[in-house]
Amino acid sequence: MDTVLLVLVMVAATFATAALSAVAGFGGGVLLLPVFVAVLGARDAVAVLTVAQLASNGSRVWFNRTEVDRRLVGIFAAGAVPAAAAGSLLFATTPLPALTRFIGVFLLVMVVWRRFKRHAARLDDRGFAAVGAASGFGSALVGSVGPMVAPFFLARGLLRGAYIGTEAASAVVMHLTKLVVFGAAAVLTATSAGIGLALAPASAAGAWAGKKIVDRLPAHAFVLVVEAGLTASGLLLAITGG
Repeated sequence: MDTVLLVLVMVAATFATAALSAVAGFGGGVLLLPVFVAVLGARDAVAVLTVAQLASNGSRVWFNRTEVDRRLVGIFAAGAVPAAAAGSLLFATTPLPALTRFIGVFLLVMVVWRRFKRHAARLDDRGFAAVGAASGFGSALVGSVGPMVAPFFLARGLLRGAYIGTEAASAVVMHLTKLVVFGAAAVLTATSAGIGLALAPASAAGAWAGKKIVDRLPAHAFVLVVEAGLTASGLLLAITGG
C-alpha cells in the first residue's frame, strides 16, 4: 500500500508540475525535484527527473512547434551540451549528503533570483551561449534551472508559445546530453529509467492541460505557488540534508 501511495504521489506531482510549467513557462522541474528527493534520494531523483523532464519539455516543444526559435536553440546548445556533460560527470561522484544540501541551497537561491532578477539584458549570441553553458552545468547537478534562465529567453523578445516552446527545446538538448553521460557513468539505472518513462504520460498530459489554459489564466498566480514551494523545500533539504 505504501508503494502504491508513493507512486500515486509521484504521478500526481508530475502531472501538476508539468501543467504549471506549460502555463508559467518555468518551475515544474525544480518544484518536482524535492518530491523525488524525498521518495528516491538525491542521486536517483535527478536521474528520474531528467527522464520525466525530457518527456515534459518534449511535449511542450510539440504543442508549440510552429513558434520555436530554432536558431536560438542552436546557440544555447553550443554552450549547454559540453557544460551539461561536464556537470553530469561531477554529479556522478558528488557525495549524497553534500548533493542533497546543495540542491536545498539552490532552491532558495532560485527564489531570490526570481525576486531580484526578473529581467535580464538582451545578450548577443556569444553571451547567450554562455548562459547555455551555465544552464547546462547547473542542470546536470540539480535537474532543472528553468527559473534562472527564463529572463534571458524573455529578453530575446519571446512571448507565450514562442518562449515556452524555445525554452523547452533548449532543455531537451540538455536533458538528452545528461542522459547519455548518466548512462555511461551508471547513474541512470534500469530502475530509474523505468520510473522516469512510467511518469512520461503524466508529464505529457500535464503539458497538454497547461497548454489549454495558458491563454486563460494569469501566470503570476502560478509563480507565487512555485516560489512558496521552492522556499519550503529548499529550507528542508538544506537543513536536514535530505
